[in-house]
Amino acid sequence: MLMKSLQLLSSSSILRFASRSIASLSSLPRRRNRVRTHNPSFYCPFPPVLYRPISSGKVLAMADETTSSSTSSTSQKHTNRLAAEHSPYLLQHAHNPVDWYPWGEEAFEEARKRDVPIFLSIGYSTCHWCHVMEVESFEDEEVAKLLNYSFVSIKVDREERPDVDKVYMSFVQALYGGGGWPLSVFLSPDLKPLMGGTYFPPNDNYGRPGFKTLLKKVKDAWDTKRDTLVKSGTYAIEELSKALSANAGAEKLSDEISRTAVSICAKQFSRSYDSEFGGFGSAPKFPRPVEIQLMLYHSKKLKESGKTSEADENQSMILFSLQGMANGGMHDHIGGGFHRYSVDECWHVPHFEKMLYDQGQLANIYLDGFIITKDVMYSYVARDILDYLRRDMIAPEGGIFSAEDADSFEFEGAKGKKEGAFYIWTSDEIDEVLGENADLFKEHYYVKKSGNCDLSSRSDPHNEFAGRNVLIERNELSAMASKFSISTEKYQEILGECRRKLFDVRLKRPKPHLDDKIIVSWNGLVISSFARASKILKAEPESTKYYFPVVNSQPEDYLEVAEKAALFIRENLYDEQSCRLQHSYRQGPSKAPAFLDDYAFLISGLLDLYENGGGVTWLKWAIELQETQDELYLDREGGAYFNTQGQDPSVLLRVKEDHDGAEPSGNSVSAINLVRLASIVAGDKAESYLNTAQRLLAVFELRLRELAVAVPLMCCAADMISVPSRKQVVLVGSKSCAELNTMLSAAHSVYDPNKTVIHIDPSSSDEMEFWEEHNSNVAEMAKKNRNSEKVVALVCQNFTCSPPVFDSSALTRLLSK
Repeated sequence: MLMKSLQLLSSSSILRFASRSIASLSSLPRRRNRVRTHNPSFYCPFPPVLYRPISSGKVLAMADETTSSSTSSTSQKHTNRLAAEHSPYLLQHAHNPVDWYPWGEEAFEEARKRDVPIFLSIGYSTCHWCHVMEVESFEDEEVAKLLNYSFVSIKVDREERPDVDKVYMSFVQALYGGGGWPLSVFLSPDLKPLMGGTYFPPNDNYGRPGFKTLLKKVKDAWDTKRDTLVKSGTYAIEELSKALSANAGAEKLSDEISRTAVSICAKQFSRSYDSEFGGFGSAPKFPRPVEIQLMLYHSKKLKESGKTSEADENQSMILFSLQGMANGGMHDHIGGGFHRYSVDECWHVPHFEKMLYDQGQLANIYLDGFIITKDVMYSYVARDILDYLRRDMIAPEGGIFSAEDADSFEFEGAKGKKEGAFYIWTSDEIDEVLGENADLFKEHYYVKKSGNCDLSSRSDPHNEFAGRNVLIERNELSAMASKFSISTEKYQEILGECRRKLFDVRLKRPKPHLDDKIIVSWNGLVISSFARASKILKAEPESTKYYFPVVNSQPEDYLEVAEKAALFIRENLYDEQSCRLQHSYRQGPSKAPAFLDDYAFLISGLLDLYENGGGVTWLKWAIELQETQDELYLDREGGAYFNTQGQDPSVLLRVKEDHDGAEPSGNSVSAINLVRLASIVAGDKAESYLNTAQRLLAVFELRLRELAVAVPLMCCAADMISVPSRKQVVLVGSKSCAELNTMLSAAHSVYDPNKTVIHIDPSSSDEMEFWEEHNSNVAEMAKKNRNSEKVVALVCQNFTCSPPVFDSSALTRLLSK
């Protein structure tokens, strides 16, 4: 498609194409488009968040891990400006022959001075196809010569500069129907997009141009048809700006949409439900947690309205999907945590990278599964995720790292990296490590001599995993234990010990690259899950046993992790004077300021941290951050939040994002944050929060009405704001009282997204002062119910509070009514 654009470069054709493509952007479905597994080049139609082509079995003859900025350049043939950067992704390209610049004025000035276009390459350090394009093109001397002579080349880490990525990804998606990473875009010296795509192979193939041909064509077009290109780029940015910054048509969302958005979205999801394997849609399958959140919320509403059978049917879809994901190869059975997505429909063969935002959201939905069912299978998976993070992904100072790569060396001294090499096994390897228990383990995890990636034609289309096995559970534990004539408990013990042995062997393999950036938004998602686990997991039966890789952690240990991560952000990425955040940290704070998602996700995490037993300090900070977010991002005239502060002239679009994808949108999370804050504070401040949320939702009324599946979390927010009175659980008691933790656990033991938990120690002058200022009703309740020996619980709704209760079982019964 891009080559057609290059071949037909007339002013009228480009403007017609741009007009036709961009004018419909505001209603463009952000859908899961097909991924081309046979040829990932040139035109790769993916959805907007982290969906990439499936591996083609290519061996990556890559240099090493992240190149350190302190590495001596004398040992390298080439060193460019990226060697001075902190981003792991940029450092990976520091010794390419391409004369890379980081995003900034130096590069823009160079393009203006030389009067040449910019080649912009955007990716991230654990992106498989970014690695492929580096090896094939950016390490190639001929490609480097073309780039260095005719372009100014800029590298951007999308995780470090999501604002820059959003501008040019929106352009590529609008004009070509999809996008992905690496994102490859050609710009004018004033940063207007001219044309773009994703991954390009180096040479012509399959009748399509390679990257070298493309560079020559773009140079020729710049030399001969520059005015046409620049006009189309300017027009594209103007149209995108209109489409991506809508204004509210009313002061609030219509009552009809508030009442029906959740059910409409749930019905649309139900139509795409896979009854054989679970999940929604076909392969490749992504664990989009916002879908699960929406469906669980819908089930709760159905039960409350007396539609029990419909609620049970809806809930069964979710629980079956959660089981399928946990049993599949997308789940790392040996080390814990989840890979990015499954290339097949049966959750078996994954794309092997591990992303922090997935872990935080998935832990939360498995915690919800446990609250609803009381089945420890779900709490076990939540622990599995959180224990993986504690072991492998947390800095000594408390910040939580971003991602682990899909690719690694098969063995020390190997010439190139392969996807999944760290995680897959041969049958012989398992025999050697496990001895007498090998047969049991292999039958349980469907391990075969010939390899087991044969459950779907999509699992291994290039036969790259021949003779290799991706572990998957396909049989019930009890049935397998019976087959081997042992108790279920003994069977689980054997499996746990087998996993531990394989884990120890796996540790000796070359590890995948770790992206050790600490991103505020993603840390906010994980702070939430650790905080919630600290109270929800106290409801596990005392007899519960844990098997490797799950560690027998005390639930309170998880609260400590959450608090340490929040403290790291406050001490390293927050300016106490300006009350502003920075976006990320690696060897110091990043140059980029925070974005909307950083504020929204962190505020959400801090609210969960407070509600699950953290100090009132975290609640104070959440309120302060909300004030700063409103100051920097809120469109006070048009409603909703922009994704950036709008102060960087090099970022050409200021977008109001709504799409709830692999990560929820900052606007969806913000709407829920505002509803939660309004139930904590009182008076004018509470009313202001609700009014802001109402106008925010009104901005996206058309999206909620016409394409609810694109905004499932926003659908939940629309329903939350329509609830006449949010339930409040107020616990009054001393922080030193052991019963407080038990009561907090009881307060969180019933699934209810429309509930706020407030705890107050009447003996703390700091807490009483806070509540006197923000909600005098809570302060008065604390004074009236002060009891030096017991924790007092009150459940309030519709301006009425229940009689006080004094034990956790009574509180659970009250909340279960």
